[in-house]
Amino acid sequence: MPVRVLLADDHQIFRQGLRTLLEREGLQLLGELFQALPGLMESLPEAVRPRVERVRTAPWEVSLEACREILRTCPGTKVILLTMHADEHQVVAALRAQIRGYVVKTQAAEEFLQAIQEVSRGGIYLSPSVSRVVVEAYLASRHLPPEPLTPRERQVLQLVAEGNTTKEIADLLGVTVKTAESYRTRIMEKLDIHQTAGLVRYAIRQGVIQP
Repeated sequence: MPVRVLLADDHQIFRQGLRTLLEREGLQLLGELFQALPGLMESLPEAVRPRVERVRTAPWEVSLEACREILRTCPGTKVILLTMHADEHQVVAALRAQIRGYVVKTQAAEEFLQAIQEVSRGGIYLSPSVSRVVVEAYLASRHLPPEPLTPRERQVLQLVAEGNTTKEIADLLGVTVKTAESYRTRIMEKLDIHQTAGLVRYAIRQGVIQP
């Protein structure tokens, strides 16, 4: 059975280039999504959409959350993330999300094809620059530290860092004010950060919001 690929990217010229590349290699293209997150969400059950669409996220968080939703609803799917980001916390977050391929866009097209073949065989593929990030973290005795926050807590952290009040956060997430406040308190306890300014700085360092 040929490898089947679904493309999701909001840049048409970029998608066209990938489509030509895939067709030239004889891979089966299932389709293209013009905007990664909205397009993917339309193909998912209604029940899971609000968790993503109701919260404004930075571009990196949008892509990562879309990948998480795909894997939650379609466990057999193997996701390859093609991105410009290669910071340690972003690579680690992708690996924790069970993304099987991480390819940096500045690499050659052949690397993307190699990633598809490797992932389709059940392996994991990382761009060389990304592999170095993971190895350096290991050699620095940091390994892959456990993610302190759940996906929902990261959403709350983002909203706090963007300046939303507890009531506004509750409205955006569709929860009670008490629940929103509980999330905020739990985040501060987990991170040992007890001021909003500190949460903002942490959110920027982790790529949750853009500075």
